[in-house]
Amino acid sequence: MAVHLPETLRARIHHLLAEAYPNEGGGFLLGRVEDGGVAVLDIRPVQNVFAKEEQHHRYAMTPADWARLEDEADARGLGLVGYFHSHPDSPAVPSEYDRVHALPNFVYIIASVVAARAAETRAWRLAETRERFDEQPLVVI
Repeated sequence: MAVHLPETLRARIHHLLAEAYPNEGGGFLLGRVEDGGVAVLDIRPVQNVFAKEEQHHRYAMTPADWARLEDEADARGLGLVGYFHSHPDSPAVPSEYDRVHALPNFVYIIASVVAARAAETRAWRLAETRERFDEQPLVVI
């Protein structure tokens, strides 16, 4: 399932995640599932509320953030199609923590951020068995 991401949104994701460095940053992907692919049409950053001493390798948001953004997406005729976050000084590959906390049917865009610069960006989706992530083609348009 290809993930279509406008260059302007990719650049914004990179900027937001570089600003969060050396901690993890993240947020939601808003868009639509179309013809077997995902069209990302907007992003919404969400503050990392994980314990301060763990934010360099963990990211969390509040249920209120989730509900607020779900309502916003609905009001705009969009859906929450996924989530983006950074892996500071680590590869853009899902961790075991990511797998355990992942939701089915969501797309996960992970950016490796090294020395406050996005180095690599990849898209992933949790396998139906929940045993692994499968990489998805990321098409920057």
